[in-house]
Amino acid sequence: MAGCLLKNCAAVIVDDGNGPRVRRNVDVLTDGPAIRAIGEGLDKGDLPVGTVAQDAAGWFVYPGLVNTHHHFFQCFVRNRADLDWTKLSVIEWLDRIYPIFSRLTEECFYHASVTAMAELIKHGCTTAFDHQYCFPRHAGKRLIDRQFEAAELLGMRFHAGRGGNTLPKSEGSTIPDAMLETTDEFITDCARLIDAYHDAGRFGMRQVVVAPCQPVNCYRETFVESVALARDRKVRMHTHVGEGESPVMQARHGLRTVDYCAEVGFCGSDAFYAHCWELTHDELAKMAASGTGVAHCPEPVYLVGAEITDIPAMSALGLIVGLGCDGAASNDNSNLMHCIHSAYMLQCLSASTRDHPVPPPVDFLGYATSGGAALLGRGDIGRLSPGMAADLFAIDTRRMDYVGTRHDPLSLLAKVGIGTPTDMTMINGRIVWAKGEFPGLDEARLFAQAEAALATVEF
Repeated sequence: MAGCLLKNCAAVIVDDGNGPRVRRNVDVLTDGPAIRAIGEGLDKGDLPVGTVAQDAAGWFVYPGLVNTHHHFFQCFVRNRADLDWTKLSVIEWLDRIYPIFSRLTEECFYHASVTAMAELIKHGCTTAFDHQYCFPRHAGKRLIDRQFEAAELLGMRFHAGRGGNTLPKSEGSTIPDAMLETTDEFITDCARLIDAYHDAGRFGMRQVVVAPCQPVNCYRETFVESVALARDRKVRMHTHVGEGESPVMQARHGLRTVDYCAEVGFCGSDAFYAHCWELTHDELAKMAASGTGVAHCPEPVYLVGAEITDIPAMSALGLIVGLGCDGAASNDNSNLMHCIHSAYMLQCLSASTRDHPVPPPVDFLGYATSGGAALLGRGDIGRLSPGMAADLFAIDTRRMDYVGTRHDPLSLLAKVGIGTPTDMTMINGRIVWAKGEFPGLDEARLFAQAEAALATVEF
């Protein structure tokens, strides 16, 4: 893999581990999968053989975004005005939408993954975690394998969350029988995927996370066995927590979800939860004490219309926070860049009701980069610095959109927002999106294939 020289960048967001700062009018040099140098006049030094130079005048260069919670398959169930969150509780909404999910085929899962990853890449995401918990019996067990195939096609750094649901609807879950697995089925396939794909090495492009869907839809043994497998194989754990299920958990188990997860060991520095909008301050403090992280997804919070995730309290308590798009059923796009702006504005809405101030805009960029990397246990992504992965995106700011904004690149994404695709996205030293195209791929063909797969399913 040849190097790339971005010449005379207007601004580069660098971070040597002590927090992000701006360097103006510098070059960025990559060498294979890594950043080799950031500084002035790099074209005058030794360059890797085959280095390709790119005039980056006017470009703001940022670390690649890290998506920490998504459901790619839901891209095939979006723009459905009939599934109106505003009139339903989360549990009622799940009861309506799961039967729709259960109709998807293996080809749907593959093409939905291509669709989601393509949109993520266009908007600066370079590492994506997906929580794939939907396994209809007719679709088979190779759905995660097909996701890795999709990631390789697009060049995405991919963390696969092997999810699953084990509690029957007859025992209080929201899961149709066609989507149920046994705990043994779930754990066996998690182990298979770890053996086949998990690469814990530096710059690894494939990792696996043990991710039972949510405690309210699984047997206790499913979570107990998940902890045992994850700790044995030294992989991360993930699930949904604090999105409206706590009263059900309290009635069923005598514990709200955070305490339930702690009791079975599904917590700690190797675990992170999605959502957490309904959690109390005491519950957040318990998570902080155990090192358990949060994947904050701002878009579904708007739809639920209940509690607003207390990011200021999480920040004050020292929780590790990342950002996620969430699935298209509750967020009809896969644009993590938009979520940075959305997350910041959501916190501004509730600022007057909080005990702690809204974190500064730059922190929201941090949630989407270094925070996400920390949740996934990655020390090689999420920051731009020599030796780190060459995962980045660039915005040409010589446009009317950015007049009056260019003095503060650190706050730009949260305060102003980026309304267009990036001018370039690079993953592991490879340019995967530039000049409105996926190099080497025909987007029109990808679109037609996805639409054809979608047309095979009756909703």
